[in-house]
Amino acid sequence: MKLVEVQVQNFKSILDSTPVQIDPSITCIVGKNESGKTAFLNALYRADPARQRKFDVQQHYPAWLEKQHRREGRDLKQVQPIRVTFEVEAKDLSVFEARFGTGILTSKRFTYARNYGDGFIWVSHGIDETIAIRHIVNQVKMPADFQEASQKAVTLADIDQLIEKLTKEAGEHAKAASASLTGAKATVLGKETNVRAAVLAFLWQQTPQFFYFDEYSSLPGSIKISELLAKKTEALTEDESTARALLKLAGAESEYLLNADYEVRKRELENVANSITHDVLKYWTTNSELRVMIDITQKTVQSTTPGYSGQQSVLDELKIRLWDDRHLLSLPFDQRSTGFRWFFSFLAAFSEFEHSAKPIIILLDEPGLGLHARAQKDFLRFIEERLSQKCQVIYSTHSPFLIQPEKLERARLVEDKGREIGSRITSDVLATDKDTIFPLQGALGYDLAQHLFIAPHNLVIEGTSDYTYLLLLSTHLTANKRTGLDDRWSLVPVGGADLIPSFVALLGNHLEVTVLLDSRREGNQRLVKLVDQGILARNRIIAVGDIIGKKCADTEDLFEPSEYLRLYNQAFIVSLTEADLVGNDAIVTRIARHNKQDRFDHGRPADVLLRQRDSFLPTLSPGTLDRFETLFRRINETLGAK
Repeated sequence: MKLVEVQVQNFKSILDSTPVQIDPSITCIVGKNESGKTAFLNALYRADPARQRKFDVQQHYPAWLEKQHRREGRDLKQVQPIRVTFEVEAKDLSVFEARFGTGILTSKRFTYARNYGDGFIWVSHGIDETIAIRHIVNQVKMPADFQEASQKAVTLADIDQLIEKLTKEAGEHAKAASASLTGAKATVLGKETNVRAAVLAFLWQQTPQFFYFDEYSSLPGSIKISELLAKKTEALTEDESTARALLKLAGAESEYLLNADYEVRKRELENVANSITHDVLKYWTTNSELRVMIDITQKTVQSTTPGYSGQQSVLDELKIRLWDDRHLLSLPFDQRSTGFRWFFSFLAAFSEFEHSAKPIIILLDEPGLGLHARAQKDFLRFIEERLSQKCQVIYSTHSPFLIQPEKLERARLVEDKGREIGSRITSDVLATDKDTIFPLQGALGYDLAQHLFIAPHNLVIEGTSDYTYLLLLSTHLTANKRTGLDDRWSLVPVGGADLIPSFVALLGNHLEVTVLLDSRREGNQRLVKLVDQGILARNRIIAVGDIIGKKCADTEDLFEPSEYLRLYNQAFIVSLTEADLVGNDAIVTRIARHNKQDRFDHGRPADVLLRQRDSFLPTLSPGTLDRFETLFRRINETLGAK
């Protein structure tokens, strides 16, 4: 099952998030402090929490609306703060159809909601109950006299009548058919009394729960074992739940954790410590010389329990320490850095669900705030390589180091638009303020800086729209066994044609640079001077117009005009056609002239392609693909040119 859409309403600062699309792998919720990121994750968590958490009107309903809505006579217990939509994957569908019959689900998507009274509501689903009836009947070899009646069965009542008639027959064949039909019906229905309930119950078994983790979920340095194990699950705080998970990992059974034999206890604790150390060091590159140490201390204390005053009892505590080979000393867990304690605690908490039969979706609220920038990148790699391979991950952040610049389509931006509107969540960077998108800009800037000083071969282009077109078309062509950009190229958008000469002048002597030019000639004379000075080879200047045989051409002209207009029209919600455009110059110039403006935002059509690439790229014409391939071959030829 994959979570595909979430809508939060009337929860803390969120009046209506509007439907938020969830990435199949990783979704990054980006926003300023107090923008509504935590509220979104908290509402989603309570849709079906892995640890028992409920909605509470007094704590969660928007404070400025609660009294007003009560006065209006609304039953706030019936308000639905969360609505989620899942999509059945192919592997799940095959399991469904094996039990209920091929075609049982008329829609692969289903939606459920919860209200403040903790009521569960199926909002939408698609079930063809007659498929299950036919599936039951078709598993049974019927006597000839019952063939016609069996083929007409379309309800459970029809099957019950058929079983009754078969039972009354004297022949062994009929009685065997009756028993088989009864068994097939029981297999399909399970504990339920009707097909719809059986399908929904089975659907619910396959639907992931939500596991939430934030800074308050971190482990304490010392865990009172007996006291913690005696607590009811629903009474545990977030940090106690994490501690309980660590105890389970360490073997909460008395044969290990509280075993009187020191050797048995110690061996098991060392196994747990080694396992966690391996996980930590694989993704913790800041200090590779740390070792986790876990032990249990036992001390006798005077009982303070009423009626038992003066009596002695044994208090068992689990202690966590970190041994540092670099400094040859160990420190208590709670004296290590905040970032390390958070990462270690998450690994302990996640261990409870990593191999559980019930699938989960991980919700991380501001993960790794105490981590250094390099360690945040390590944790991002941990999310990508390990967590997302097992389940979907949704995390919130305002750190540019926890954003993947090459996968910005995963980002969802949160902005508090005031009391009347509340917090809104969108994937449209143009719909949010500059402070909200700053982490995205920071991620791109950091990535660009890293590539400039690491990548030996740099293709300098004007802007981010060129970056999007070149990267997506190169990937598409390569996937279809055609020529794309060589993997050695690093694409460097410098923010404008007039900035290209300055960039090349500053770094051309230190890096391998090829320049892609469009029809605007700002700074081209300066590039010619750089060629004369030996800073840039002449064959490393490539004009788009030379590729397609036109004097004036931009990257957008590599597309067929009708294809680019499809992107433009979707981006600006218009219906411009090629017949509306006058002239034979670059298509972006013709569009701007038609709109009576100097220039429009070229990034918006590129953003449409980025988000719809899976459906749009396969529709591109052979001519478009040929032009991009010709360009890529020409660029690749400059590798190593002097």
